[in-house]
Amino acid sequence: MFGNKKKDVFFDSLTSISANVKEAADYFVQFKIKNVSDLKEFSIEMKTYEKKGDDVIHGLITELNKSFITPIEREDILQLAMKMDDVLDGMEQCAARFEMYSLTDTDEYMTSYADFIHKSTIEIYHAIELLSNKKLLDMRKHAIKINDYESQCDEILRVSIKQLFQTEKDPIKIIQVKEIYEILEGISDFCEDVADTLETIIMRNA
Repeated sequence: MFGNKKKDVFFDSLTSISANVKEAADYFVQFKIKNVSDLKEFSIEMKTYEKKGDDVIHGLITELNKSFITPIEREDILQLAMKMDDVLDGMEQCAARFEMYSLTDTDEYMTSYADFIHKSTIEIYHAIELLSNKKLLDMRKHAIKINDYESQCDEILRVSIKQLFQTEKDPIKIIQVKEIYEILEGISDFCEDVADTLETIIMRNA
């Protein structure tokens, strides 16, 4: 099945999606919010990445619907694409929340979440490259790293929320910041979902 000519269509689409997710995470982690006007720019740019990802997935689904043979199970291709899209959607949602709440201050916990998410998207990108080159077993080390990053984000969530309730007195600020923490941790969960899908693909095809 790997010899089928159509493989380039699907693997190229998955590679494009993973590259877009990584580029979005690059921007997400590097963008510096200095004032309220920056929040609009941040939100618009993340929405652009999200729209680009949606367009690629739409094309991928079109190809799946008209193809009889795929290089791996069509369900796995679609699942992998949708799980990567969840990561992108999570980052876009987080940027939108920053703008909605006019939050211009980020703390060490938000920075740590973003760093682990960024690292996870790099692992995802490298894993998809390996998938495209049919080096399935080599994908596992990247999936393991993603799982490790997610575990560290779980720990950050416990610590950050505890610290928030101990130090912040404004109940509205508590609600806002807690939601940001939970969205960020949720993005790491979405990265782990990608890793789990990669493991499924390895199991079925290696």
